[in-house]
Amino acid sequence: MSTSSTPYGGYYSEPRRSGWLGFAGLLSVMIGAFHAMQGFIALFVQNYFLTPGGSLLVLDYTTWGWIWLAIGFIQIAVGLGILAGKTWARWLGAIFASLAMIGQFAFLNAYPIWSVVDITLCVLVIYGLVAAPKHAIG
Repeated sequence: MSTSSTPYGGYYSEPRRSGWLGFAGLLSVMIGAFHAMQGFIALFVQNYFLTPGGSLLVLDYTTWGWIWLAIGFIQIAVGLGILAGKTWARWLGAIFASLAMIGQFAFLNAYPIWSVVDITLCVLVIYGLVAAPKHAIG
């Protein structure tokens, strides 16, 4: 951390910037947008995600669409919070990236390659949030 003097003779320390937090924040916004698009597609294009059994685990496509839409918008907001340097956003970012990974396992039947790519991106988000120094900002 660097220190700077104030006009009143005191010193304050500027928070360190972390490239990992900036990366995780931008990636969270991007992944959130992808998840919101998946939600819209599941809601409005019923035959887009075809699986052999016709459903995803125990949920229908409408429910799945609303879940991904909510997760997507929350991830966008959390990503913006990470970029703004909010501590709560780091916690929620790791939680929602974990939830998205679990959800993508259920999505493996419909799009296996995309699910593996999305799981990998979520792992990178979690690593970026955990590896950054404690009081760093993005």
